[in-house]
Amino acid sequence: MKKVFLVALLFVGITTFAQGKREQKEKLTAEQRVELQAKKMKLDLDLNDKQVAEVKKLLLEQAQKREAKKAEFQAKKDDGKKPTSDEIYAMKNKMLDEQIANKAEMKKILTPEQYKKWEENREEGKSKMKKRFAERKGNTQETPKLEEK
Repeated sequence: MKKVFLVALLFVGITTFAQGKREQKEKLTAEQRVELQAKKMKLDLDLNDKQVAEVKKLLLEQAQKREAKKAEFQAKKDDGKKPTSDEIYAMKNKMLDEQIANKAEMKKILTPEQYKKWEENREEGKSKMKKRFAERKGNTQETPKLEEK
């Protein structure tokens, strides 16, 4: 009986904790997230005040575009409309163009050393995200490597 009670208590605690984290994430506005991201970049890349202001401006533009696209996509989803393959291609193409433009802007703002470190940090973040995504999907097993004889 004690074990059942402990398992139930543990389950309730984990569920409550997970809900608390989700609510906390939703409370931040785009401006707050940009402010935090800019401060983190200032610490990581040792940005000066002028660079911080330019980075904030760029990040805020990106966040606003992302929010608008998210709302547009949600509206289409609510209407039950699925994008065609041509629309998906156009969206992905536009997204890649925007990423190229954003990288070019960051290259203008940052020094070569800062830009290199920023790229490294982005790649590290991408790999962590891919790893977490794979773990969530249950693909934690690595593909077996072929042995040469």
